[in-house]
Amino acid sequence: MQNFSELSISAFTKERLSQAGFSTPTPVQAAAIPHALEGKDVLATAQTGTGKTLAFLVPIIEDLLKQRTPGVAALILVPTRELAIQVAEQYDRLRGKQLPVAAIVVGGLSENQQLSALRKGARLVVATPGRLEDFLDRKLIDFRALRMLVLDEADRMLDMGFLPAIRRIAAALPGNRQTLFFSATLEASAARLVDNYLKDPVRLAFGSVLKPSENVRVQALEVSHHRKQDVLQQLLAKESGRCLVFARTKRGAERLAKNLNRNGFTATAIHGDRSQSQRNTALAGFQQGRYRVMVATDLASRGIHVQDIAHVINYDLPDIAESFIHRVGRTGRAGQQGIASTLFSSDQRADLFLLERSLGIQMERVQADGMPPQTRTRKTSDSDHTTPCQKFSISPLPGEFLQAQM
Repeated sequence: MQNFSELSISAFTKERLSQAGFSTPTPVQAAAIPHALEGKDVLATAQTGTGKTLAFLVPIIEDLLKQRTPGVAALILVPTRELAIQVAEQYDRLRGKQLPVAAIVVGGLSENQQLSALRKGARLVVATPGRLEDFLDRKLIDFRALRMLVLDEADRMLDMGFLPAIRRIAAALPGNRQTLFFSATLEASAARLVDNYLKDPVRLAFGSVLKPSENVRVQALEVSHHRKQDVLQQLLAKESGRCLVFARTKRGAERLAKNLNRNGFTATAIHGDRSQSQRNTALAGFQQGRYRVMVATDLASRGIHVQDIAHVINYDLPDIAESFIHRVGRTGRAGQQGIASTLFSSDQRADLFLLERSLGIQMERVQADGMPPQTRTRKTSDSDHTTPCQKFSISPLPGEFLQAQM
């Protein structure tokens, strides 16, 4: 499929996609949407920034247009409030006047507003597991009419400890539903979810989900602890686009944002200690250009999708390799180019080497004063590289993953 106009979908949805600026599908969308439209369960693993949201929204919208029976017909489970809001906003761009607004069921927002959307006839619910489980326990939501379940960022939900809640929610849903499962990785716990809740799924895999996208230039700068803020400001001053800076702690993120503002950068912070209103304001300001820099903890490495982030800077090394991939995945999205810089001190050389070895990558070494990249003598293997454009084949056979081929 080269264009959304080739899909067997309603003229209404085609027009809405065109008006929203969607013409050419990403590989994930081109592969997943036709199978989902046929009513098949789908399991897709792919890097962040590959367009997974539209891959499940288009089939949901088509189902809602065809089946006009009242009641909640589709449920999308996501790990964070921010992602729930963004998914609902994307749906709102496409639904037009033929479909009701989605109900967002998450913690940290007004419960009355969420219940009001349900009472007004919302047929799509976008929820985080914790708040949705609370609604189910209190019998505030009814899923007897549900036909589609989407698990988005499934691995992240499991990392956050939502497995028991997901199991209890799934037990309350009709057994004859269609399930779409999207994840960046497929660890053992996620694989068990697949076995339990998907029926003979079409399995799609796109490239390596444990390596940065080829659209991202990955570099590392060795700096002393007392020069880190100077080097960070040097990187920010050279970049004209939006920059996302990752700090390890909530206090560190807040302090770094304040220091950047004092030094002339328009910066904001987003982390777990900020209220939902503060987080929404920070994210909106970053999206709309009022802030050029956002400093975040790993809360923002998954589930927050801001277009056109030019540079991701790891001010602090992540605790685990997977977090590095998700941080870096905030740039170089939808085919655009990006830069990811990692600051490390001399006593962190071993940590950085272990990070590279676990991911099978080699970062460029760049001097803090902007000198040309320094390369290392370690030999790289073919496994150290991925390609940005990959072909794939599709098979509905259970238990067989699709392997991307050159």
